[in-house]
Amino acid sequence: MKKELHIFFTALLFYTRIPCPKNIDHNPDYLNKASRYFPLIGWIVGGISFVVYFISSILFSYEIAIILSMIAGILTTGAFHEDGFADVCDGFGGGWTKEKILIIMKDSAIGAYGAIGLVLLFVLKFQSLGLSIQDIQQLELKVNHAPFFVLLLFIVAHSLSRLAAVSIVFTHKYSREDASSKSKPIAQSYSWKEVLGAFVFGLLPLLLLSCFQWQMLLVLFPVFITRIFLARYFQKWIDGYTGDCLGATQQVCEVVFYLSIIALWKFI
Repeated sequence: MKKELHIFFTALLFYTRIPCPKNIDHNPDYLNKASRYFPLIGWIVGGISFVVYFISSILFSYEIAIILSMIAGILTTGAFHEDGFADVCDGFGGGWTKEKILIIMKDSAIGAYGAIGLVLLFVLKFQSLGLSIQDIQQLELKVNHAPFFVLLLFIVAHSLSRLAAVSIVFTHKYSREDASSKSKPIAQSYSWKEVLGAFVFGLLPLLLLSCFQWQMLLVLFPVFITRIFLARYFQKWIDGYTGDCLGATQQVCEVVFYLSIIALWKFI
């Protein structure tokens, strides 16, 4: 139990800016095992984003509340995944060989592709998150249940998208041959504990939401189709994935989840 708690705090330290006990560090062995808790980190990030949204919606307009919730999520993770998304846009947008793509993604400076990609990502996330919140609020009215469905929306979005991202680790190889990336320990090895833990924490919130509307399970298809497409795209160009690729997958799959809720609601 003590070891598992240490592994969890290692995941919390690596994936967020939340303060952890002083004895927690980036131990490669624990960091490799921490992938099992990546979707669980999504519970925390989603929960924080919801709290900020809920309080802000009381004090400010609906639109401001959504923007503040997005800011809260970015501050919680330190823009960890958004940075990966921008690097992927720059790398695959400006590079035509594996070596060139990896070099560009390694550069800390953001380029035109990354800047444009982030702007479009944030605009799409703002719009799709807002509309999906409206749809989920209608579910509250349908089942006459306690108003916690928006909380589930936030948690599912962050946990499911992180499951989609970390599942690439289980099916593909790490692209970089050197140990220069801080994400390299995650790619070294995994066991059934990492796979089981990731899928349990990734799917449990969605299963809970589907108890009230079973059709919600259908969002798995577009999210994982997106994951499969991205994994094949990365494999084609760089023979695997990098930490930036995982971050980009998380961001794209999160937006796809919101869009899926909007599309699905037209048929419920």
